Amino acid sequence: MAQATRDDLRNVAIVAHVDHGKTTLVDAMLRQTGSFSDHANVGERVMDSGDLEREKGITILAKNTAIAYKGEHSGGKEITINVIDTPGHADFGGEVERGLSMVDGVVLLVDASEGPLPQTRFVLRKALEAKLPVILLVNKTDRADARIDEVVEETHDLLLGLASDLHDDVPDLDIDGILELPIIYASGRAGIASLVKPADGTLPEGENLEPLFGAIMKYIPAPTFDDEAPLQAHVTNLDASPFLGRLALLRIFNGKLKKGQQVAWVRQDGTTQNVKITELLKTKALERFPTEEANPGDIVAVAGIEDITIGETLADPNDVRPLPMIKVDDPAISMTIGINTSPMAGRVKGAKVTARLVKDRLDKELIGNVSIKVLPTERPDAWEVQGRGELALAILVEQMRREGYELTVGKPQVVTKRVDGKLHEPYEDLTIDVPEEFLGAMTQLLAARKGQMKNMVANATGWTRMEFRVPSRGLIGFRTEFLTQTKGTGIANAISAGYDVWAGEITTRNNGSLIADRAGVVTPFAMIGLQERGSFFVQPTSEVYAGMVIGENSRADDMEVNITKEKKLTNMRAASSDEFQSLTPPRTLSLEECLEFAREDECVEVTPEATRIRKVELDPNVRARLASQRKNASDPNK
Repeated sequence: MAQATRDDLRNVAIVAHVDHGKTTLVDAMLRQTGSFSDHANVGERVMDSGDLEREKGITILAKNTAIAYKGEHSGGKEITINVIDTPGHADFGGEVERGLSMVDGVVLLVDASEGPLPQTRFVLRKALEAKLPVILLVNKTDRADARIDEVVEETHDLLLGLASDLHDDVPDLDIDGILELPIIYASGRAGIASLVKPADGTLPEGENLEPLFGAIMKYIPAPTFDDEAPLQAHVTNLDASPFLGRLALLRIFNGKLKKGQQVAWVRQDGTTQNVKITELLKTKALERFPTEEANPGDIVAVAGIEDITIGETLADPNDVRPLPMIKVDDPAISMTIGINTSPMAGRVKGAKVTARLVKDRLDKELIGNVSIKVLPTERPDAWEVQGRGELALAILVEQMRREGYELTVGKPQVVTKRVDGKLHEPYEDLTIDVPEEFLGAMTQLLAARKGQMKNMVANATGWTRMEFRVPSRGLIGFRTEFLTQTKGTGIANAISAGYDVWAGEITTRNNGSLIADRAGVVTPFAMIGLQERGSFFVQPTSEVYAGMVIGENSRADDMEVNITKEKKLTNMRAASSDEFQSLTPPRTLSLEECLEFAREDECVEVTPEATRIRKVELDPNVRARLASQRKNASDPNK
């Protein structure tokens, strides 16, 4: 048994908080190594390939790319660098964990102004648990409000704090190695990196990213393997091809993998089945190319195994040695997704409206998304979907809407537990950065949502950073209100902080709903008469049904209104008839805003063409009865 090393290969993950520039940096790395051909039409942020990713400007799925590096630190030979671009949102934490399971080191990006944020802590913790070496890259040094020294110091403090936290769980942690981590200063957008610290607000000296490539060569270890061990390959991600069907992305730990080879497939339940590798694909830049064989350390895609899923192992049929399953943190938020039950269901031509189609689509999502769970409910046409956060679930619903599904989506709820007879709910550590003038408003906003302030630091730039511990319930619908109150300037980030005792009732919306009392078409005449009562979500001439929420009431209670009222026409002319009546433009809510707005007794109707808020119970008499029952119900802990 001899340990061998692949010197021509490096596997590295780029991790950071959201918007700190991971995808932009990978862009620059691909361009500078000549990975794209001269005639390739390449836009910005090439790794964000999905429509939703491009629209929202965020990474949702972890993706890998292979960079062929032949620069000054390569020693004259071509070195393949497999780079995993990971999402920054905590909601997609399952993607980060998977990304870390297939690499040998991590490049940690930190914004030169914002510094380490909650998600930075989360990804770093995962990297240290996996005992991966870390390279610190201070990005965006050319920001006008950059504070490079403080950010490096904050990152060191964070590393020390995490190392002491993990001391019991990971006893053989190399603390000296952690503290002596290499630091690189860069601007991903300009494509420049340097080992020399620039002045705050200026670009690093240099012309390219060579110092970063040099650090990857020096500090990220080459994949090691046992040259006598049998085949061991771990499935870390899934993809699909229109020609080849399901593709499994693997990291090969030991042994070789060849096209046409018979391998043992170890399933989640421990059973083994012999399967044939019909196609073997390697990644170059963003394209996959067929190859005959792959060696230890390679990240490859294989086709030919229909039901393979994440965390399973491909092994040698004569000597089966399964690898451990990938562990993912438990979900904290759930929502009920079912078929569209509104009076306007099935109006969109070609839409998928049956329970069977919805269930098949949710089962398909389970295959590639390890962070969600789908549970049955009392109804056969609705399912409880649990995920890490509100954003992850909203994105799943949006994806389904675009694929032509009609759904009824319940308000996001928290996943509770009973511990020693007491009700426990998930909590989050929230960090917010706001200009000083919004301090009072923020404290008030979070106090109403049962938040407890843990820390507050004022910067010299006029900004204040506050840290709160808030129940996850309090953060449902928080984002819109937060951005409204800080006039769009505030930055809020939260990360899971485990479970604790139920915090009591939280009232997040003080205003009631305006509800249509009959079916019909919205008339401008009715809207002008009612616009003093609240704000509308519906346009004139749009169709409504009884029990549909058409706007927000200016008072606390719900109000049923006739929004279809028409002007009585007579042949008498009134003196005031020519007066001009102005109509306040209605608010157009996105899917996320609809989910945030909905109360406990409301849900969201989602169709490929429209998103509507409605009462769960459309009949007003039944609704009134249920409301009085809820009022009489006591605290859940009693």
